[in-house]
Amino acid sequence: MDGARSTEETKNGAFETLRSVHAAQRLLVRLVPNVRTATGGGSPLERLERELELPHVIDAEGAEDATLRARPVPGAPTPAIRAFLDGTQRSQVLGWIGALPLVYGTSGAVVRQRVERQLTTWGAPLVRHRIYAPLAYAPREELEGALGAHLEDTTRPAPDGSIPPPHPTLLLERATLAVSRDRERLELTLAERWCAERAHDPIMIDGGIGSSELVARSACAVGVVKSHRTLYADGDALGVVLALGRGERSSVIRIAPRGRSEVLSWYLRLRSTEGRDALWGLVRVEMCMADTPTITARADEISRWLLAECSPLAAPDPRWDRMAYGIRSAEEFLRATTN
Repeated sequence: MDGARSTEETKNGAFETLRSVHAAQRLLVRLVPNVRTATGGGSPLERLERELELPHVIDAEGAEDATLRARPVPGAPTPAIRAFLDGTQRSQVLGWIGALPLVYGTSGAVVRQRVERQLTTWGAPLVRHRIYAPLAYAPREELEGALGAHLEDTTRPAPDGSIPPPHPTLLLERATLAVSRDRERLELTLAERWCAERAHDPIMIDGGIGSSELVARSACAVGVVKSHRTLYADGDALGVVLALGRGERSSVIRIAPRGRSEVLSWYLRLRSTEGRDALWGLVRVEMCMADTPTITARADEISRWLLAECSPLAAPDPRWDRMAYGIRSAEEFLRATTN
């Protein structure tokens, strides 16, 4: 199991002392001077998080057609996905040192495997509890002495050596982003483990696959992106994507966002948009790079797999139009085991 929950954390007992907000508060009050603990439950910071990235469009290089176009997915939907990977996170204000916020964060990831039409947990879920503090302004020695590796600095210097100002809202945003990075690392660990051990069994990964070269090169990994802050289509191509009908996909494109491995991608409409907006039921799919002659057949095959996952519905989740039931199962499992 990941170090987030095994050897080092169980050695010093820190994992047990951080298993809940109240346990973490008791630890800090005992070991760190001048801590004021938060009272009441408090809303998760994720509910307060604002989108930091403005919506935008990016032109992308075609891999299948010279001009991006709509392609009906041939054949009947075919269930073939063997597992589903997703992660969750929860951040909450723990307390303050002066006006400086201390944040308690839980991140987790799990793979739910389909066995005889039932979803079960593959291996073990990965869970991490940490405290996120602005160590440039807070008592570093006391906090590090109390928490050690279970402490994350929300004021790490930028490459130019600058540190963020001690604005409480900024520090809360940086803490939430740090929890998100921890969640992504746990998801990546499980994705790489599956691709190494189960390379012939398709796995649906909630989000892109380009953050790991191993995963991005694995034929079994299928990334499904449900949010569209960035649309990889510009001009006439954007109109094509937004006008896709149910069971249609766009031409395959190549994308390589900064710091990520290159992958093949396309848009797929899972549900009819009648009476809905243009992004309803629209997902962007990612797969590993492939030889040009095989791109069309492979994109059609994976699209049939994903269309088969439209039932059963992932309701009542508000994202049910874009979410597979297996992904919802992973989220529900983590919600039940990490709270």
